[in-house]
Amino acid sequence: MPSGTGTGSSKEQLEIEEFKEESSNASLSAEMIESTCIPSLRSSTVCQVHMENCRGQYIHKPLHKYHQSGDFIIGGIVSHGGFVSNPRTFTEESPPELSEELVVVPKGYQHILALAFAVKEINENPHILPNYTLGFHIYDSNDNARKTYHVTMLLLSTLEKFAPNYICDIQNNLTAVIGGLDTEISLHVATILHLYKIPQLTYGPAPMMNKKIPGFSFYQMAPQERHQFAGILSLLLHFRWTWIGVLVMDNDNGERFVLSVLPVFTESGICFAFLEKIPKMSFASETEDMIQHGAKLHDEIMSSKANVVLVYGESYSMVVLRWLPYLKNFVPVAMNTQGKVWITTAQMEFTSFVIQRNWELRLFHGTISFGIHLNDLRGFHHYVKSINPSTTDGDGFLRDFWQQAFGCGFPNSMVGNVEGTICTGKEKLESLPGDFFEMSMTGHSYSIYNAVYAVAHALHVLTSSNVRGMVHKRRQKDWNQQLWKLHHFLRSILFNNTSGDEVSFNQYGELVTCLDIINWIISSNQSFHRVRVGRMDPQAFPDHAFTLHEDDITWHSWFNQAHPRSFCTESCQPGSSKKVKEGEPFCCYDCTPCPEGKISNMEDMNDCNKCSDENYPSKRQDTCVPKDISFLSYEETLGITLAFLALFFALITALVLGIFLKNHNTPIIKASNRNLTYTLLISLLLCFLCALLFIGQPETMTCLLRQTAFGIIFSVAVSCVLAKTITVVLAFMATKPGSRMRKWVGKRLASSIVLSCSLIQTFICSVWLATSPPFPDLDMHSLMEEIILECNEGSVTMFYSTLGYIGFLAALSFTVAFLARKLPNSFNEAKFITFSMLVFCSVWLSFIPSYLSTEGKYMVAVEIFSILASSSGLLGCIFAPKCYIIVLQPQLNNREQLIRRKE
Repeated sequence: MPSGTGTGSSKEQLEIEEFKEESSNASLSAEMIESTCIPSLRSSTVCQVHMENCRGQYIHKPLHKYHQSGDFIIGGIVSHGGFVSNPRTFTEESPPELSEELVVVPKGYQHILALAFAVKEINENPHILPNYTLGFHIYDSNDNARKTYHVTMLLLSTLEKFAPNYICDIQNNLTAVIGGLDTEISLHVATILHLYKIPQLTYGPAPMMNKKIPGFSFYQMAPQERHQFAGILSLLLHFRWTWIGVLVMDNDNGERFVLSVLPVFTESGICFAFLEKIPKMSFASETEDMIQHGAKLHDEIMSSKANVVLVYGESYSMVVLRWLPYLKNFVPVAMNTQGKVWITTAQMEFTSFVIQRNWELRLFHGTISFGIHLNDLRGFHHYVKSINPSTTDGDGFLRDFWQQAFGCGFPNSMVGNVEGTICTGKEKLESLPGDFFEMSMTGHSYSIYNAVYAVAHALHVLTSSNVRGMVHKRRQKDWNQQLWKLHHFLRSILFNNTSGDEVSFNQYGELVTCLDIINWIISSNQSFHRVRVGRMDPQAFPDHAFTLHEDDITWHSWFNQAHPRSFCTESCQPGSSKKVKEGEPFCCYDCTPCPEGKISNMEDMNDCNKCSDENYPSKRQDTCVPKDISFLSYEETLGITLAFLALFFALITALVLGIFLKNHNTPIIKASNRNLTYTLLISLLLCFLCALLFIGQPETMTCLLRQTAFGIIFSVAVSCVLAKTITVVLAFMATKPGSRMRKWVGKRLASSIVLSCSLIQTFICSVWLATSPPFPDLDMHSLMEEIILECNEGSVTMFYSTLGYIGFLAALSFTVAFLARKLPNSFNEAKFITFSMLVFCSVWLSFIPSYLSTEGKYMVAVEIFSILASSSGLLGCIFAPKCYIIVLQPQLNNREQLIRRKE
């Protein structure tokens, strides 16, 4: 017998070891243990081991919990408050938390109500999960990693027992977990839940994932941060706030924001006056350090020229910022408190600790916040009003919330009399200040509400699909093996919630939604309300993604309702450009006027730009003005005057020609070589008329004719003068006895001189027209404000060759005439020719510097004036004396008089 007993004990010991090994690899339910331990063997050691695992009590129960039974359980991990205690040393077992050490953040209680309200609506809705009920288990993370891990494990265990890897309560069908509020809490929860493939729906920002860890099974109910950052950048650029301060949370997400988001802001022209970390809110006894850090933060913010402060914080960062106006009561701080424009992210809410009940909120009046898009939910306000400690069962959060929110206490038989105000349960939630509690749903609560409905709709599809092994409701023990399939249905859900908003996830498990831009209005009685002033909608077209109703915004009273400005340097006005200061951010610069010939037509331009050739800078150098097209026209005074003079002298020339033709047989005309005289008069007439070719808009034909016609006609005129002069000299020489010059005197010599000289000029002009003819051209650079429409001479060499040849003929004529000036009086025409050539040469010598020193139409006017002056000089000097005799002294126009003058 002893040997048999020993054998049995060894067998039982072996079975115990085998069961222990199995228990480490699988979750065994109480029902499975019951079925394994048949009644006849329930006293065996193996069964006792497993039953003991499921019945073992955990030494520290959570102080707060809220349970409601159901066929499917939704877990909730909220941030209701924390405990004021010293940091854990882990050298000894920590004592249980006491409610006296609890610090409640009252506003977080609405998150619990939102989950319970959503479950209540779903259970009352016959169209969602018919024949099934939803339940929930809600725990408080206490904003603590240890507690978060603890309550997450509790969700995976039985209601009152903590047994990891054992599911000892068949009714605890944990379907999904909603939480947490901040990234670190969400990450702690995800670390455990992803092992069990249980969906996690976060209502805070997505936690940063370690690349070494496989993808976690969570869904983000909060708006995608990249859209929020794009909206913030659009807001800054809309108001041209280029000089801002930045406060970020002191964690991995804050570091990621600094490294990946702020550089994008910099690329868009935003500079940062300061970049500081927000002290992490801690319920432990570290208040002294937080106050010192807060004092430094206060001085940095208030002493900065930046009127805009961007806060990238956590849900409770506002609790920390609310210390800023009150730091003067604890430590010395700068007293130059001034209003700022605070820009906050969707994660932050206006919330307070109980001790901050009466603290001033006006510093944050006019804050612009990017918030979760939400609509009012029918029934939620009434549901919240119905909450009462005396009528609400199972809510372990309500009692402490009520006491701290209303500053009263409930009677407790264990404690005795209550100091201070006694809670009656008749207190009104709507009487609480907005930073303590809001009757309307907040953004985080709306995300929780949508998360519950998302799980319910996914479960509805799952239960309606008649998955094998789940046909009947009673087979609940099979749910735990099937609920991993819920992920498939969650990813593909698409529904409208009770307020009409569409709920769906993208391929990354992120909620597809938009952001509201909220303006916070804080009244003097500490009440505040939200005003929706815009939207950031990623689904809209890029040009319409960001919308803002600027007129609806209420600014801080410090700005006197004027548009706040935030810049390092006053904007450089048009007409100037930025010059970055050495060693300063690029937003800090000096303004320098644009150099001559350049403009800047916008504020804060980095460089001044040249105008196009068709435009010129305005006097203020802030815009480009179209240039006027300039040419010598018949519609302006100068053109009219020159045209009148040309016609007038042409008329005089024609009149002289008429006089000479009428008196062509008189001695004085015969003595002056009639044919040369007529040719000279006709050429002078044409010289005056060719001046008209220079007036008016240049065109191809006028450009071709004006210089060539002028050159040839003037060459004929000067050739005639030269022929007359040579004829006079030869005639004098021929009168000497035995002179051989007699044979040269005659009409043939004069005609040959005129013809040969004219042909040479004609040849020069022909070469000019054949090689590089003049053409209409636009000169856009000579004058600042005008485009000169001119005739481009084509070849400057040919142009000056033409003028040079005329000058050569004139100089030759002047020389010959000058040598013949002392001939007898009967041949005194040489004196007039000498004088006329002197005038002619003087005019054209002065023409060259005048022509080169003028621009545009005045250059043309100089040439016309030279033509008219030189032609009129020839006309007056040569023909005026003869006309005087012919018209006024006809008695002198006879042969005897000429011979007497000779003698």
